[in-house]
Amino acid sequence: MAMKPSSSTTTSVPEIALPEISPEMDSKHTSETLLFFKLMGVGAPFPENCNTDGFLDSFLRNFIKVDLIQPGRISCTVVAKPPLCNGYGTLHGGAVASLVEVLSTACARTVVAEDKQLFLGEISISYLSATPMDEEVVANASVVKSGRNLTVVALEFKLKKTGNLLYLTHVTFYNMPVSSL
Repeated sequence: MAMKPSSSTTTSVPEIALPEISPEMDSKHTSETLLFFKLMGVGAPFPENCNTDGFLDSFLRNFIKVDLIQPGRISCTVVAKPPLCNGYGTLHGGAVASLVEVLSTACARTVVAEDKQLFLGEISISYLSATPMDEEVVANASVVKSGRNLTVVALEFKLKKTGNLLYLTHVTFYNMPVSSL
């Protein structure tokens, strides 16, 4: 499997330390796997200004535009800019998962009292189609169920241009009362 670096990948490919490799591994597969890791940036230095508390949340907020907030419902537009995309030029699955966490938490907060902590219990994501770089995505989150101890949020992501369904998600939060110690 030959991989070409995307336009967002720099020409210098970082060196990675050689891992322990099983003697049963075919050397061709080993070299292709190591090349894949190199092209994906494994071993690249991490910028120091990114090594701070709350960096990821601040970073993600740059790609989200809130369009609607109602009790139990949030609608946002997300742009698949290069920092959120993978080597294939599509929205990275990890970026999708991070967006799901941020948007579902915000949606749950529209119905769960501030004095209750939300504990993320489960995220389920169905990746149905890829999002091309620089495309706008409409993310609609809605509370499916909210009770004393549990809140469930469903999200769907659609391509703004065509309306094609990209990702379906369900998130379960446990509502934790503040301790009275």
